[in-house]
Amino acid sequence: MERVEVGFPSGGEQCAGWLYLPDGPPRPRALVVMGHGLGADREMGLDRYARRFAAAGMAVLAFDYRHFGASGGEPRQLIHIGRQREDWHAAIAYARTLRGIDATRIALWGSSFGGGHALSVAPDDHYIAAVVAQCPFTSGWSSAMAKGPISLTRTGTLALTDLLIGPIIRRPITARLAGKKHSAALMSAADVPEGFGRLAEESTQYRPKVPARVGLSTLFDAPARHTKDIKAPVFYAICDNDSVAPAGPTRKAAERTKHAVVKQYPIGHFEIYFDEWFEKAVHDQIEFLTAVLRP
Repeated sequence: MERVEVGFPSGGEQCAGWLYLPDGPPRPRALVVMGHGLGADREMGLDRYARRFAAAGMAVLAFDYRHFGASGGEPRQLIHIGRQREDWHAAIAYARTLRGIDATRIALWGSSFGGGHALSVAPDDHYIAAVVAQCPFTSGWSSAMAKGPISLTRTGTLALTDLLIGPIIRRPITARLAGKKHSAALMSAADVPEGFGRLAEESTQYRPKVPARVGLSTLFDAPARHTKDIKAPVFYAICDNDSVAPAGPTRKAAERTKHAVVKQYPIGHFEIYFDEWFEKAVHDQIEFLTAVLRP
């Protein structure tokens, strides 16, 4: 397997990516486009999945959103839902230009916030062959309610302050991405500091704060609304004890999906990235992808 650094344009900036090319004779291959979650970058665990997909014979493109990681875009750390979905479309378009890639066998793989993006982007492209949504963000309202009133109030106050004051002082008011229960962090639950922190330790690019305004835009975002329009098979990896992206709305989203495969794991939001639960999840995902993307 070979991993090479690549880049592609999106919205006037350059997105950075890793392209994984499987060993073996050259032939048109399926490719999996991978995007991460809220405030994360490709160095935070994606390489583990990508290498396993490549070992199973698939090419992989794992990329950083604009404003994050090795990609361009100012201000840094800006989470903008519309721009991130534009980056997904740009990554898909780039993947279809690659030599040795079968443009009819492109799959999307998104985790957490990226899982919501994959579910939202897939209906716009009828040539997408498959989707993997791992512990996906499907309902902003449900994720907000899971935070509890104290954390929700603190986060909302920061978001409003950034939205109103940030442009005046010409710099964003920031919020922490991860924090304990009742904190003003965008993700706040008992398992967040350790779980997200473990992912963050893997990245040389990670920064702990982002402009707080995203707290308002996520509240009204609902990727679950788009799932009934997805024509491709969708694999849902649902964490039953998810404190960040509650499992209930995701189960309902899967029920509205025409061709859904659902696997449920008795774990929290972050356990799926590591150790035995990673092994279980990636095995299930490879089984799904190799079946659906077979030439």
